[in-house]
Amino acid sequence: MANWFLNLPVSWMALIVFVATFLNVGGVYLVVTRLAETEWARAFKAVSPGVLPVLGVLFALLVGFIAVEVWNTFDRAKTAVATEASALRAVVLLARNFPEEQTTRIDAPINRHIEVAMQQEWPEMARQ
Repeated sequence: MANWFLNLPVSWMALIVFVATFLNVGGVYLVVTRLAETEWARAFKAVSPGVLPVLGVLFALLVGFIAVEVWNTFDRAKTAVATEASALRAVVLLARNFPEEQTTRIDAPINRHIEVAMQQEWPEMARQ
């Protein structure tokens, strides 16, 4: 369901989030103003405006924790890619010290792995 949203350009994502937020806030505003005209008015007046900054701080903390988790996941993925590339490079460099026949036998699976990554895995990851 969310794949179409995650594949949008950032500007379209921002626009959709803005419109969705605007519609939600507008809906809440309409409900509250309609309820404020009834016997619920006393209940609304009992809520202190001092609650709003606390809710804002909680929202900011929630967004901050989510952002930290996203950055940690990104860093782990980047480290995994660098480790794999480094390991492949090390094997290629070490293989140069072996006789030609063994170097060819070592290079074949490495080249196959690289081809599979480029031709299959990367396009599949792009499509999720």
